[in-house]
Amino acid sequence: MFFSIIIPLYNRPQEIDELLYTLTKQTYLQFEVLVIEDGSVHDAKAIVNSYAHQLDIKYYFKENGGQGFARNYAFERAEGDYFIIFDSDILVPPDYLEIVKNYLYEHQLDAYGGPDAAHESFTPVQKAISYAMTSPFTTGGIRGNKKHVGQFHPRSFNMGVSREAWEKVGGFILTRLGEDIEYSIRIHENGFKIGLIPEAKVYHKRRTSFRQFYKQLHFFGRARINIYKHFPRELKLIHFFPAVATIGMIITLLMNVIYSPLAYILDFMVLLYFMLIFFHSWSVNKSIKVAFLSIISSFIQLTAYGLGFIQDLFKRVIFSGK
Repeated sequence: MFFSIIIPLYNRPQEIDELLYTLTKQTYLQFEVLVIEDGSVHDAKAIVNSYAHQLDIKYYFKENGGQGFARNYAFERAEGDYFIIFDSDILVPPDYLEIVKNYLYEHQLDAYGGPDAAHESFTPVQKAISYAMTSPFTTGGIRGNKKHVGQFHPRSFNMGVSREAWEKVGGFILTRLGEDIEYSIRIHENGFKIGLIPEAKVYHKRRTSFRQFYKQLHFFGRARINIYKHFPRELKLIHFFPAVATIGMIITLLMNVIYSPLAYILDFMVLLYFMLIFFHSWSVNKSIKVAFLSIISSFIQLTAYGLGFIQDLFKRVIFSGK
């Protein structure tokens, strides 16, 4: 099986350097790499070309059109039997391609997704963000997990699509705001088999600060409404959880401001939830510092997503009348 690894890139030369280095360590060697520079001001051409003696690698520069369309650009130029899509902010374990190849030969998936995890080299903030995005006590727990809600939708930080599926379904029709979910829904609706490869994990650096993390999760909340506009049945009750939690925290704050007796009950519930986050993160990460930071990252994960969800729910659904 020959893989085409596709990486859209926008102003992140340092990230692509770290990612390409991990690809030089793969135990399975039948693959090419296509890096699509999507109109970056700070391009990574020199860095990518420095790996030409170690990898079968191709570099392309195109006008900025967003990550979805950058991937389409690569699909049209890829030579592999199977396309693997990575975000630029990941690190790939050495046995990743070996695991994927063996799993696909046994299970014959037309598209797959894999989970993410925190690498030991990550900063405490990055580990806390990773915890929030993978914890069973946040909405991250429904991503990259065997026990997901409804049809499994691979996410584009770690996603594979067969050439056969691409040739029938085509590429991305959205360039951002939930483009990976929309794409996986169309793949499924065309009769192709999609599944999770649990062992095919990558180390996802995500954002390096809580401010950047907030912006990303606010965007994700808006993306869920964008998916709803295309596929109304894909909006599940669990997708309302961050919005409900956000409203609950606002109510808790207001109850404390007006000195309502209800504040004691709400404060206790919030405290209990964040204590659960703290002790679970401590057991997972073996670090009190990361555990404390996980409280902050989990709060941001819920409220940023919730506010983005509420914003576009009212703007694009309720107030638009559609």
